[in-house]
Amino acid sequence: MTTTREPGTARGTTPARMTIAHMFETLLLRPAPIRFTAYDGSSYGPPDAAFGLDLKTERGLAYLVTAPGDLGLARAYVSGDLDVRGVHPGDPYDAMVTLLRAMRFRRPSPGQAVALMRSIGLSQLLPPPPPPQEHLPRWRRVVEGLRHSSERDGKVISHHYDVSNRFYEMVLGPSMTYTCALFETEDTSLEDAQHAKYELVARKLALQPGQRLLDVGCGWGGMVRHAAREHGVRALGVTLSREQAEWAQAAIRAEGLEHLAEVRHLDYRDVQETGFDAVSSIGLTEHIGVDQYPAYFRFLRDKLVPGGRLLNHCITRPTNKPTSTGAFIDRYVFPDGELTGSGRIITEAQDAGLEVQHEENLRVHYAHTLAGWCRNLEAHWDEAVAEVGEGTARVWGLYMAGSRMGFERNEIQLHQVLATRTDDEGHSRFPLRPDWR
Repeated sequence: MTTTREPGTARGTTPARMTIAHMFETLLLRPAPIRFTAYDGSSYGPPDAAFGLDLKTERGLAYLVTAPGDLGLARAYVSGDLDVRGVHPGDPYDAMVTLLRAMRFRRPSPGQAVALMRSIGLSQLLPPPPPPQEHLPRWRRVVEGLRHSSERDGKVISHHYDVSNRFYEMVLGPSMTYTCALFETEDTSLEDAQHAKYELVARKLALQPGQRLLDVGCGWGGMVRHAAREHGVRALGVTLSREQAEWAQAAIRAEGLEHLAEVRHLDYRDVQETGFDAVSSIGLTEHIGVDQYPAYFRFLRDKLVPGGRLLNHCITRPTNKPTSTGAFIDRYVFPDGELTGSGRIITEAQDAGLEVQHEENLRVHYAHTLAGWCRNLEAHWDEAVAEVGEGTARVWGLYMAGSRMGFERNEIQLHQVLATRTDDEGHSRFPLRPDWR
């Protein structure tokens, strides 16, 4: 390891003034196999390290100091003040894994903290304005309406999903499906895996020609079109994203499915029709808020005919204990998003009068899905940057690679819960054994 140090200092001591690289080294619990360079000319670590961090500006240092943790790192990285070397920004997964394993920081002693602050300088203690991709903090969002009201939900959904349909086409691929796919083998393509996921949902719902399906939080209408095209189902999808609805309706027309399929720009709570044979919710529950689960599941139950089926597909935690969302995800990716365990999902569905028939964890499949999206972003990087700007493209590369790590490490999961609206006499129309295998 090589570090620029002031003369007469040794590891474990803190000089009156330090280079940025020395500050970095001082805070490490143990040597890390990475190369760190800073705008003051100082450096740390082996020159031939596979991965490195390059702090390019004083603003980047101010981001790191004034917002420690993932938020400060994200601000510096998204703004271009911090670069990660050795990987492509569209897929920084390999470097993130190495950094997570290798970098462990200590809490400085009072004397070291004083010296660090003296070296940083008072000017760096004033937080710079955050990058434009960052959403307001939760306490500021009160001006956008009550949390999980229709108005506020519409704004935070727009923040995430109305980036650019063309950008999503580049990242998601032809399926335009922004949820976990189903991989039959390690070699299954992303497109085949997304088709397999829709088919699994359709089979779990036992869709038949002439039936009616409601798909809440339908995205770009992938499930709606699959149900209509492959199973002859009359399908209605609703989404809070206007851009998604417009894209989906164009795709429905292009496939000649207008007689069976429709997507509306509408809050699911405003759907007036009832008597659906099946309801699918694929990636919506993460957005509605845990406190809204009772009303959510009651609403969906009331949309079903007796014996109708509900398939709820959503990201979950591996525990049912309350867990806060990380600052980066809350401010850059899913404002107001909330996750809980599959046990809470099942409990709330049961308490709303639904009979849970089956649940399945697709955690590892989501890691594979995210790897495919990162490959797509890397392959279309220049065009993606031209479409949405480098800052937004960096957010997506960081978010997807980090989420892949979360699924691989069992920090987050993906559960499908299948339930029926069983009638008062106990009739569910569910077979003796699952009928979708």
